[in-house]
Amino acid sequence: MSDKIRYINAGEYKKEIGKAQKAVVDFYSTECPPCDALAAKYESLSEIYGDDVIFFKIFRQESRELAESLGISGSPTVIFYENGKRVGDTLTSGIKRSDLVRNLERLLTEEWAKELRKRITPVQTDCDVLIIGGGPAGLTAGIYCAQAKLKTILVDNALPGGWVTTTHQVSNYPGFMEPVAGFMLAHYMSEQAKTAGVDFRSAVDITSVSLKDKKIVIDGFETIGAKKIIVSTGSSPRPLGIKGEKEYRGQGISYCATCDAKYYEGKEVIVIGGGNSALEESVFISRFARHITIVHQFNVFQANRLAQEKVAANEEIDLMLEHEPREFIKTGNWVDRVVVEDLKTKKMKTLECDGVFIFAGMQPNLELFDDMFDLDEWGYIETDEAMRTNVSDVFVVGDIRSKNYRQITTAVSDGTIAAMTAAKELEG
Repeated sequence: MSDKIRYINAGEYKKEIGKAQKAVVDFYSTECPPCDALAAKYESLSEIYGDDVIFFKIFRQESRELAESLGISGSPTVIFYENGKRVGDTLTSGIKRSDLVRNLERLLTEEWAKELRKRITPVQTDCDVLIIGGGPAGLTAGIYCAQAKLKTILVDNALPGGWVTTTHQVSNYPGFMEPVAGFMLAHYMSEQAKTAGVDFRSAVDITSVSLKDKKIVIDGFETIGAKKIIVSTGSSPRPLGIKGEKEYRGQGISYCATCDAKYYEGKEVIVIGGGNSALEESVFISRFARHITIVHQFNVFQANRLAQEKVAANEEIDLMLEHEPREFIKTGNWVDRVVVEDLKTKKMKTLECDGVFIFAGMQPNLELFDDMFDLDEWGYIETDEAMRTNVSDVFVVGDIRSKNYRQITTAVSDGTIAAMTAAKELEG
C-alpha cells in the first residue's frame, strides 16, 4: 500500500479534513468488487498527486453515521475537498481513473496539473489471452482460459457482469432451482473468474484498440498486448430515436427497471415494448408503481407465454396495443407526458405519467471496432462455429455476435468455445 494514503476513522474525519487544504476521501467496504476495482487506481494516483492532495480512506462499514450524514449510501464513494469544503463530483460505484484525475486536477493549477501528468509512466503488459468485455460470455471465457494456465486479462469499461447485472431475476439459468438475482449471478461468475486467476482491469477507459497488432491501450498509459483476443462487449438498449428521448434520459426516462423502479413508489409509469424484457420488467415495476401502461406497436406481444400470463393476471398493468410513442415531454424536472400515435386511426394522444421505461430491444456495442469486422445485415459480428472472426487470432462471443438467440446460456456457450479454441491453438 502506498505511504501516501492515510487511513482515518469517523472520529478523526472532521479534524483531518478541516486542516487539509486539498484532500480526497475514499469511503470503502470489504467484500466489495467495485472497491477492489478502485483500490489500484487510487493507490497509483496517490503516488502522482499525493504531495499536493492528501489521500484518505475511511472504512464505511464502521462509519455508518458519518457516511449517512454525508449522503453516502454505497461503496466505494469518493469525495473531494478544498479547505474543508466539498468540491467537484461525488464519485461512486464503478469509478474510472479518468474521473479521479479530472477531479484531482480541479484542485491544482492548470500548469502544475500538466507537469504532474508528465510523471505518469507508460506501462506495457503482455498476456496470452486478452478479453474485452466482462459479461457472462467474457467471464466464462476467462474462467476456461485461466484454468488452462493461460495468462488472462479481462478489460471492461464498467464493472464485471454486463447487462445481466440490471436484470432483477434470472429464472432459466441451469443449476438454480429458484430465480436468482441478475447481479448475484454476475457476482458468482466474476468471483469464480478471479479465483481461477483472471487478472481484471475494471471500470477503465479503453483509449485505443488495434486488433491487427493485438494491442489495446487503457486509461491512456497501459498498453496490453496478447497472443489471442476475445471480444465480448455485448449489446446496449436500442433507443427509440424520438423527440425528447436523448435530452431527458435520466430525467424520467430509464432503460433499467432494476436500477430505477424503486423511485416510482405509488406512481404512474409507462413501459414501451412488447418482448420478454418489457413484460417481465413491467411485472417487477408493479411492485413499486401504482399503475403501469404498456405501449406496444403490434396487436400481439412477442414475449413468451409465461410472461404474457403474468401481465394479464396483474391488475396494476393496462395495455395499449397498436400504438407508438412519438414524443416525450418534460414540463417540470421529470418527464410527465408521452405523445403516442394510434396506428389504426393515426390520431395522436397525450398520456400523463411520472416516468417512462423503454425496452425496445438491443444493439451491438461496436464503438471500439470501426470497420474491423465482417457484419451481418443487422450489424452483428459474423463468426464461424469456433467463434473465429475475419481478423486473425480474434474471437467474438456473446450478444455482439451474429446468431439466432441471445441468452445468458448462449453467451456462456460462446465463451466456452472461444476459450477452448484459443487454448488449443496456443498449445499447438
